[in-house]
Amino acid sequence: MLKRKHLLSKIKKALERSRAVILLGPRQCGKTTLAREIVNVDSPNYFDLEDPVSLARLDEPMTAIRPLKGIVVIDEVQRKPDLFPLLRVLSDRRPLPARFLILGSASPDLLRQSSESLAGRAEIVSMSGFSLEEVGIEEQARHWLRGGFPLSYLAKSDSDSIAWRKNFIQTFLERDLPQLGIKIPAATLQRFWAMIAHYHGQVWNAAEPARALSISETSIRRYLDTLTDVFMIRQLRPWFANIAKRQIKAPKIYFRDSGLLHYLLGIRTGKELLEHPKSGVSWEGYVIEELLRNIEPDEAYFWGTHGGAEIDLVIHKHGKIFGVECKWMDAPKLTPSMHIALSDLGLEKIIVIYPGTKRYSLGKKIEAVPVDELVGKGTLL
Repeated sequence: MLKRKHLLSKIKKALERSRAVILLGPRQCGKTTLAREIVNVDSPNYFDLEDPVSLARLDEPMTAIRPLKGIVVIDEVQRKPDLFPLLRVLSDRRPLPARFLILGSASPDLLRQSSESLAGRAEIVSMSGFSLEEVGIEEQARHWLRGGFPLSYLAKSDSDSIAWRKNFIQTFLERDLPQLGIKIPAATLQRFWAMIAHYHGQVWNAAEPARALSISETSIRRYLDTLTDVFMIRQLRPWFANIAKRQIKAPKIYFRDSGLLHYLLGIRTGKELLEHPKSGVSWEGYVIEELLRNIEPDEAYFWGTHGGAEIDLVIHKHGKIFGVECKWMDAPKLTPSMHIALSDLGLEKIIVIYPGTKRYSLGKKIEAVPVDELVGKGTLL
C-alpha cells in the first residue's frame, strides 16, 4: 500500500486545530486505511459502524464515548446519524479530553447533519483515490488508465483491475447508495451512469438522456446530482464575465475517476485508451482532477461562449485568475480561444498542460507546461 503522507499530515493538522474533523470521500478510496494510521483499529477509541461489535458498544453512545481521551474515530458515520447531536455536546467540553475523526461516504444527509450539529466545531477534509503525486510521475500511464481507487490501481494486472471496477460499480449501486438513503433503482442508475460516460467533458444538457431513458428532465438532474454528491461526477460550473458575448450557462460534467470512466467506455488496455476517440476528453478530465488537487484553488470554473471561444479551467487563487487548457498532443499551439480568454477574462496567465517534457512559451502570458509539473508544489502557475 502506498503511503499518503501529504493527506495524513493534512488530517493531523486539522485535528490539532479543530474539535472534530469530518473526512469525506467515496467508498473504497482509502479513508479507513488513513484513520487506522492515526488510531489502531483494536483501540477502544475506534468505532467501525459496519462492525456489529462497534454498533453494540454504541447502544448507549454517551456511556461508550464520554470517558474516551485522545483521538476518537467513528467510521461510516452515515449509518448512525443520530450521533451528531451527541458529538456536538462532547465537542463543547472544557477542557476538551477528546477530538473526533469522523469518516463517511459523501451523502447529502451526512453533510446536512454535520453542518447543523457541528457548525463551527468541525473541519471537513475531502479525499479521493491515489493522486499522481502519490503514485509517482513514472506511473502516470497506469494511473490514467486504471484510476486512483487503491484496489483498482494496485491490482496485479489490467484484467484484475477491470474485475474490481466492475464489482465496485455493482456493489456501489446495489448496496452503498441504498445505505446512504438514495432510493433510485440500481438498473436505472447504471444505465444513466453508462450513458453519461459519453458526455464526459461536455456541456450538460438533460434533454437527450431524459428522452433516451424515457424519464423526466427533473429526474435526470436528480440522478446527476446524486452521482455528484457521492464524488463520482464533477459538475464544473460556468464562469460569467462582464462582456457582451453570449456565454454558456450550463455546467460541464466529468468523471472524477478516470478508471471508472474507462470501464464504462469499454476501454480495457493502454493501447485501447490511446486509440479511443474519447482519449482527448479523458485526458482533459484526468488533468483537471490532478490539477485541482495540486493547486487547491479558492474556486474553479470553465468558460465558454456560444461563438466557440472557451477555456477548460478558470482558477481563482490568492486573488488572481488563471486559465488552464488541457491538450492531448505532442506540441500544443496558440489558438484564437486562448487570446480571447486572456483578453475577455483578464487572466493573469494561461497554462496549457500536455503530455510532453519541456516547458515553453506560446505567447505573452501563455505557456505550455508538461504533465510532470502536476507533481509537487512547484511553480505550476
